[in-house]
Amino acid sequence: MDRRLLGALAAVMVGLWLYPSGARAETEVDVALVLAVDVSRSMDPDEQDLQRQGFMEAFRSPQVHEAIRNGMVGRIIVTYVEWSGVEYQNVIVPWTIIEGPEGALKFADGLSSNPIGRVRRTSISGAIDFGVKLLEQTGVEPIRKVIDISGDGPNSSGRGVVAARDEAVAKGITINGLPIMLKRPSGFGDMEHLDLYYKNCVIGGEGSFIVPVRDRQQFADAIRTKIIREIAALPAKPMIQTVQAEPSVSCAEGEQRMYRWDRN
Repeated sequence: MDRRLLGALAAVMVGLWLYPSGARAETEVDVALVLAVDVSRSMDPDEQDLQRQGFMEAFRSPQVHEAIRNGMVGRIIVTYVEWSGVEYQNVIVPWTIIEGPEGALKFADGLSSNPIGRVRRTSISGAIDFGVKLLEQTGVEPIRKVIDISGDGPNSSGRGVVAARDEAVAKGITINGLPIMLKRPSGFGDMEHLDLYYKNCVIGGEGSFIVPVRDRQQFADAIRTKIIREIAALPAKPMIQTVQAEPSVSCAEGEQRMYRWDRN
């Protein structure tokens, strides 16, 4: 037998011995998902409650349970983080493996039993950087890595959001967005075209998408839709990514506002 063929067979046998298929299967998941949720003071308490309830309803829904079951592995790992300023990221529910309705319901119950924080400023870049660190601590082998950012304003604290986004994407991480647009912009920290800001400045990576929320009645449905798409790795529909008018938006707008505010 050819020596090269013998060498290849030996390498395969060593690989099977070192990494038995059963052992790898136990540590593999379809997706490692960081749910990073804005709790800055620009969010009204009722909006924060709607947001939390939306995630709880999503993980209690049969559609999400089916999406998990139909994955290549049939198992995901997820954590829920609240964030605000650059120094505030709080893990509400730690990394949890979900491979059936029971695990999903337990995850939802974990959300219901924790109070909601409310802190100043908005650091999307800090949330992304924190999500990257968490994704290095899963203890499993995810097929995909996703950070799910929801918020109601631009980055106004910490380093530039584009730099944070690009570094995460370079590590093979996908960032999706849920821009919350329930109120008309009325002052500092607000942005009229937040959906475009998220599309151009926040999301990135393979298959990334946004699901804007413009009505309170849409909140739960929007969150469930986004979670299902992230779990199932479905291609983004044009209706989710496209907006009718695309005025110019600056990725540094919130950061420039905060700089002027601090100087004054």
